[in-house]
Amino acid sequence: MSQEVEVLITIRQIIRATDLYSRQLSKKVGLTAPQLLLLQTVQDMGAVAISKLSTEVSLSQATVTNILDRLEARGLIARHRSTLDKRVVHATLTESGKKMIASAPTPLQDVFCSAFDKLQTWEQSMIVASLQRVASMMNAEHIDASPMLHVGVADEAPLTEQQ
Repeated sequence: MSQEVEVLITIRQIIRATDLYSRQLSKKVGLTAPQLLLLQTVQDMGAVAISKLSTEVSLSQATVTNILDRLEARGLIARHRSTLDKRVVHATLTESGKKMIASAPTPLQDVFCSAFDKLQTWEQSMIVASLQRVASMMNAEHIDASPMLHVGVADEAPLTEQQ
């Protein structure tokens, strides 16, 4: 098997692992990875302004607001206006939200980060450089991406040979 094919298989394995994790998460607790990430971030930050939350998770404020709408409808978070500045809305975790986090599996990015942190610095640097090169080879280096691993709808249509 050529090294080119091995690389493509490895990329597909990474995509597949992400997809399988997302399915497991959805089946086990009925959440998407971004929903779980937001719940955990609200738990870590306490009553947090939506703008700060979106910055922390590297998602647009509109995306965070849409996800929070779904979480609020399920009773997992509550939103309230700041007493100091009525323009600012804070999100807080409900008791149901806390229970949901406790029953959720470890996020895939946490599993990855734990293993990555155990590598020596030179090996971490090689992985970063290699993956950045692969992204460049796939014309993906300018695509805005969150540091969380999940499967979802892309913001833009995929590139085709005609583009």
